Formats: sequence, structure tokens, C-alpha cells
Amino acid sequence: MTSQVFYRKWRSQTFAELVGQPHVTRTLLNALKTGNVSHAYLFCGPRGTGKTSTARILAKAVNCLNNEGKGEPCNSCEMCRAITEDRAMDIIEIDAASNRGIDDIRDLREKVNYAPVQARRKVYIIDEFHMLSKDASNALLKTLEEPPSHVIFILATTESHKVLPTILSRCQHFDFRRLSRADVIAKLTQVCAAENIKIEPQSLNLIAKSCGGSLRDAYNLLEQLTTYYGSDIKFSQVQAMLGFTGDWRAREIVKYILGNDLARGIKTLNDVNEDGLDLQQFNREIIEYLRELLLVKTGASDALDLTTDDIGEIKMLAEKAPLSRIVTALKNFGQINFNNNASTLPLELAMVECYLSTGQVTTLEERSSIFSENLQVKDVQLHRTDKILSEKITASTVAQEEVKTGGSPAGISSASVDDKQNKDVKDEESPPAQSAIKDEVIVAPSLSSEIERLRMNWKQILENVPPSFKKSNAVALLRSAGIKPISVEGEMVTLSVKHGIYKEKMEKHEYKQVAEKIISDFLGRTIKICCIHEPENNHLVKAALKMGAQITGVEEK
Repeated sequence: MTSQVFYRKWRSQTFAELVGQPHVTRTLLNALKTGNVSHAYLFCGPRGTGKTSTARILAKAVNCLNNEGKGEPCNSCEMCRAITEDRAMDIIEIDAASNRGIDDIRDLREKVNYAPVQARRKVYIIDEFHMLSKDASNALLKTLEEPPSHVIFILATTESHKVLPTILSRCQHFDFRRLSRADVIAKLTQVCAAENIKIEPQSLNLIAKSCGGSLRDAYNLLEQLTTYYGSDIKFSQVQAMLGFTGDWRAREIVKYILGNDLARGIKTLNDVNEDGLDLQQFNREIIEYLRELLLVKTGASDALDLTTDDIGEIKMLAEKAPLSRIVTALKNFGQINFNNNASTLPLELAMVECYLSTGQVTTLEERSSIFSENLQVKDVQLHRTDKILSEKITASTVAQEEVKTGGSPAGISSASVDDKQNKDVKDEESPPAQSAIKDEVIVAPSLSSEIERLRMNWKQILENVPPSFKKSNAVALLRSAGIKPISVEGEMVTLSVKHGIYKEKMEKHEYKQVAEKIISDFLGRTIKICCIHEPENNHLVKAALKMGAQITGVEEK
């Protein structure tokens, strides 16, 4: 007898053996015990969750010679054995993916009327039912609604939303759930014990994590491991087979993100790339570790299947990291789409985005902005002082003319001159109110210029890009690489880029084209862009120095 693959050899043969679907098994057992078996069932759910196995068990149960269709199949009578061994003529399995036409359904409708050869009930199991064409589904409607009394239809599908509503209304509908990790591990443990496979619990946990709730996938992974490594399987071998790097640097990257150490983080990413690790898998491990941090930080550490030492280490790191920073990092790294790109750029951009979100760069810009604003206020004060001095000189000249001529020229009285001089002295002694100066600065023409509008709305511009640009690498670069507009001269907008490597990327045609389109839409006219490399945001300081300011000290980072 030829050997069977694991998922067929260990397929559930009774309702009690079915894994993770108690709501389905209990309902079907109650129907069997009371004799209220329906004429049509629809089993929906993800792959590998037991839909076809349940259909076969139900076919055995209704035809079992020992229990007369009133409960679990015995699996020992001739009918049960025939169904288990796929030689029962009255249990017809149809693959709708390859028999999806109207002619196939017409043939089925003709054969439905024939009485069963051996079994009590004829059972049609139609797998991947959603693949049937619309005409074929409509052709089956009448037969499905009122089949002969000896026929049961069991339809299985992974995509219930593609099944016609008229079909849904004629069936009893059961939703199969994705299996939990604990259920998969328990079943794999049972199989390993029966097959004499030595494997560590953490290896089974890794298999269960990789299979995505599909028991069939878990069986296939286990069989693949035993075929390659034999019956004694090590954790490192499971990691290698499943593509898990298990690299300690995934945790180091998370520490650099939360510690705001951009330089070390980017260097580590490039080291990982040079070592030939799978960057997509490495990113998954970063996300998994961030998720563990999130659960610990929010007090849900019981949901983690980790050792005491691992949870202790995560708690120590979680205590030092703000929840907002963990969430931001999860979003940035969770949204990465490599698009078959083996470059480290998506990971680097996500790290830079985390760095910028801490507010350090924003704080530096705010300081420069405040410094520039103070210079504008002082300029207003100097302008008013010049005006007062000019008026005083004029008043003095008028007084001298009055002394020479013995009267006031052009009807100007000495009393009015004295009053004006007194007013000027008061104005000189009492500087303008700060609020008045502020108002004048806010309505100054410079703040209504294109560059100021562009600077103040830069973040909103990048957040509200057209839908076609949402997943563009150029937009990700503009958001994450510290790129800011610094001048608008005619049709040319100059962008400041902090890192030389990102300046080179930004100057590529496809990147410039996206940036020019976004800025042109905002300004309402066609523009071109050019990029300059500025390691620090010092353009405002340069402007201040040109206006006569002096540097009194440098803040240490």
C-alpha cells in the first residue's frame, strides 16, 4: 500500500475529531439525532479548516449501517469504509473549478434522479462552488431547491460572497472559522507522537504561526520538514525551512527606533541586507516584536506565548517607550510594500518617519521660525523709531523757522508744535505694544507669499495627495526624508534635502515628476523643482545673519 500524505492520512473521520469547529459539529450531530437532516448545505470558510472533511463525515453518518443515520459514523461498517477509501459510488465529489459549465450541471441534473446503488442517501459534494458560472448556478437552482428525497447537496466554498443569493437562500449556511494556534499545535503534537517525530514545542509554535490557521498547510509543512531533516527536527532547521531569520538584529532595530537612534538603525538595516537576509521576512519579525511590545504596554501580555525571560525583557523596554511611539512604529513598518524591491529604502524611510515623528526636528524648525519672527518684530520697531526721529527733526525745523520769523508758518501754532513734540517724546519712551506688533507681522505681505503658504501647508499637502499617488515611493520620500520647500523663484521651487542619498533619489525623473505635479496643483500653476543638500535646517539662520543678527551660542545635540 502506497503511503499517504499527512493531510489525507490524518484527515478527521468523525465529528469529534474535527478541530476548532464546535458550532458546526454540534448542529450537525443534533440534526442527525433528531432526523432533521437538510437537503442542501453550504460550507464556507478559509482553506484547510475542515469543510470537505465535514462533508465526508456527514455523508458517512447519514449512510452508516450501524447507527442508522442517528449520530457519529462507526467507521467500521462496509459503507463507512467505502466512503473513507473513496470507492463509494453514491458519494459524488465534483470540482466546480473544472466542471463549471452549464453542460456539466445538466448532466448532474439527469443523474440526480437515479436511485442510490448501495447507500441509503446519495450525497453530492461540490467543492469550490463559487467557481460555477452564473448560467450553471441558475440551472442548478430548481434541483437544489427540491431535490429527490434520496439526495443531499453539500456545497463548499472559500468565497461565499461570490455565491448567488438565490443559492444561499436554498441552503443551510455554516461558516468555518480559521483555526487558533493552540488548536493547530495540539493536533500537530498528536501527529508527531503517532509518527515518532521528535520536535520541540517552540518549533510547533513556529509552524502554527506560519500556517495562518490552516491545518492542511500545517500538515504539509510538518511533512516537508520530516522529508528533508528526518524524524529529529531542530528549531534552527524549522527557522531555515520557513524563512524566519531569527536574527537578534530585529530586536536591536526596535530598540533603535524607540531610542531615536537613526544612525545606528540605518547602519544595522544595511548590515542585514549585506548579510543576504530576506528583508521582507526581517520586516515581519520587526512588526511581530513591536506587536509584542504593544500588548505588554497595554496590559495584554497574557495573550503572548513567550517565555518568562522574553516577557521580562519586553516589559523593561516597554516601560521606557511611550505608547504613541510604539503605535507610530507599527503603522510605519506595517504599511511597507516591497513590490519585489530588494532595496532597504522602504525600511529606511519607515525608520526616518519614526524619527521625525518624535518632534525633535519640528522643535528645531519652530526655534528657527521664532528667531526669524523676532527679527521681523525688531525690523518693525526700527521702522517706527526712524519714523519718530524724522517727525522730531521736522518739528525742530518748524520751531527754528518760528523763532526767525516771529510766528508760526502756514498757520501752525507754537502750541500745536509743543503738543506734537510732547506726543513724540511719549511715543519714544513707550515702545509699541507687543500685540500690535504681532498683528502687523501676521498681515505682512511676506506671510502671504507662495513660499510661506507652501511651508505652512507642506504637511497637509503631502497628507492629501491624489489617490493615484498614495502608494508612490516619491510621496513616501517627501514625507519621510526631511524634505522642505525653502524658496519659490518664478517657475522654480527649491527643496532642501537633509541626506545626500535621498537628494539623489529625489532628482530622478519619476520622483521629480510626482513632486512637481503635487506642488503645481497646490500653487495653481506649473512649476519645476530643484533639490539642494542641506545637512541641517540652517536656511533661516543664514537669512537672519544677512539681516545683521549675531550668533550668541550653539545648542549641543
